[in-house]
Amino acid sequence: MTVTETKQAPSAPPARAARSGSRWRTVGTYLGVALIVVWGLAPCYWMIVTALRDPSDTFSTALWPENPTLQNFADALDPDAKVNFSRALLNSVIIAGATTVIALLIGVFTAYALSRFDFRGKYFVTGIILGASMFPVVALVTPLFQLFTDIGWIGSYQALIIPNISFVLPLTVYTLTSFFSDLPWELEEAARMDGATRGQAFRLVMLPLAAPALFTTAILAFIATVNEYLLMSQLSNEKTAPVTVAMARFTGTDPLVVPYASIMAGGTLVMVPLVIMVLIFQRRIIAGLTAGGVKS
Repeated sequence: MTVTETKQAPSAPPARAARSGSRWRTVGTYLGVALIVVWGLAPCYWMIVTALRDPSDTFSTALWPENPTLQNFADALDPDAKVNFSRALLNSVIIAGATTVIALLIGVFTAYALSRFDFRGKYFVTGIILGASMFPVVALVTPLFQLFTDIGWIGSYQALIIPNISFVLPLTVYTLTSFFSDLPWELEEAARMDGATRGQAFRLVMLPLAAPALFTTAILAFIATVNEYLLMSQLSNEKTAPVTVAMARFTGTDPLVVPYASIMAGGTLVMVPLVIMVLIFQRRIIAGLTAGGVKS
């Protein structure tokens, strides 16, 4: 007699348990995202709410303004105020715009050279750029103040632009170098074989391919310059002070009372355009940040 033994295959996990685990993972993901969003946006929301409050309700703990008013924005933009906030906004645009343009002009050629050519001292130059990005800003305040005082630049735009270029240039170079290193150099070689010079191949082929990275770097450099305070507070005067310095120096009608609501209104005026700009161009920013991280 032949005895046939049958082995049962291991039973698969129930579909209901699999769906339940997937559902909990999805819930956990959304909870984590919600926590990050609240953590990041809660201070911004509270700043906007305080800016819309009546000055007498500045320290109210309500989650929304009970008597909303735009008077704080009018006070912040009052041209007769001791601190001209409108002028400070224009100064920030001038300083950040000039810094971004110059840093991009220098950074794009530097990044192209570091990623395309092999030359003696290449890694030394890269190390110098990295070291410059890690140098503490507070250590530069006194020597820069003394230098610009000696040459008569204190309170001038060039005294505010040149130091900022040195701060955003390492970011520009490293971002663009990583991107240029992943570009297909065969396209440049093909353009040169068709008769284009190296400059024409760079301008007509490589730069259009690098547009997402250039756009991303420009936004990051602009925001970093607008947010700079320490050096700006020491090297600027009333005519050239940017918004960060103007907000710190802002005073109300009563010198014994800090106008928190008006200061929050000024902060909102600075924050909202930057947030709108990032939201409009978020796809380009993400494309520029992630373009060098995917290998084909």
